[in-house]
Amino acid sequence: MDKFRQQGLGVCVITYDSVDILADFAKRKSITIPMLSDPGSKVIREFGILNTSVASDSMQYGIPYPGTYIVNRDGIVQSKYFEDLYSDRYSAPTILLREFGSAAGTRQTEVKTDHVALKYYATTDVVHPNLRLTLVADFNLKPKMHVYAPGVQGYIPINFEVAPSPNFVAQPVKYPKSENLFLPVIKETVPVFQGKFRVTQDITMAADKALQSVLSGSREVKITGKLRYQACDDKECYLPQTIPLEWMMKVEPLDRERVPEPIQHKAPAGAK
Repeated sequence: MDKFRQQGLGVCVITYDSVDILADFAKRKSITIPMLSDPGSKVIREFGILNTSVASDSMQYGIPYPGTYIVNRDGIVQSKYFEDLYSDRYSAPTILLREFGSAAGTRQTEVKTDHVALKYYATTDVVHPNLRLTLVADFNLKPKMHVYAPGVQGYIPINFEVAPSPNFVAQPVKYPKSENLFLPVIKETVPVFQGKFRVTQDITMAADKALQSVLSGSREVKITGKLRYQACDDKECYLPQTIPLEWMMKVEPLDRERVPEPIQHKAPAGAK
C-alpha cells in the first residue's frame, strides 16, 4: 500500500457481495483497504465486465470478470490488467513494476562477473495458485561493455531462460529496446544492450490442484533458470558465460472458507 500511495494512488475493491460478506472476509483476512459492495452489479455493468456466461438464475450471477483498473481523478481508465482465465490474477507488485518500474522490495540475488553486475528477484516471494508474477533481472554493464541483443545475426545474444515446470506457465521474456552500435573493429552495426537495463518474464502459477503436492509438503516451490551472454568491449569479445538462476517461493493456499450461512448469497427464486 505504501508503494501505491507513493505513486499518488489509492486502492479499493469492488465486488457484487453484500456488505456483511465483505466485512466477514475483511476481518478474517485482516484486509484494511476499502472493500465496496456493488448491489445488483451496477458499477460492474457500467465497466462492461459482467460475466454473462453465468446464467441469470444462478447463485453466481453478478460476478464480474476479475481484473485491475488504474483510473485517474477524472474517472478515465489509464490502464487495465485482465487475464483470459477468470481464476488468474496479476500480483499488485507486478502492476507497480509495469506502471512505474517500482522495485519489488523482495529477496534479491546479486551476481558479479568481470563484465556485469546482476541483481535478480521476483515481484513477490509469496505466491498463491493462479497468481501472475514477474521475474526480474537488472543488469549493470561495465563502461564500454556491451552484450548482443536477441535477433543479432552471427553472434551470441543474451538469453534469459526459465526451466519448464508443472507448477507454472511462463510467458515470453521481455527485453528492452536495443540500440544499434557501430563496431569499428569488425566494421559492422549490431543491436546491443549497454549500461543499465532490465529483462523481465511473467509466470502464472498453476491452479491449486496442480500445486497440491507442494502444499502437502514444504509449501515451497523452486524456480530455476539460466542466463547466457557474451560480453564484448570496443576491442574484443570474451568467452560466453552462463549464470544459474534460482528463486524460492513460499506457497499459500487459497482461502476457501465460506462466510456464515445466514449471510451467504441466496439462490434466486426458481434457481435449479
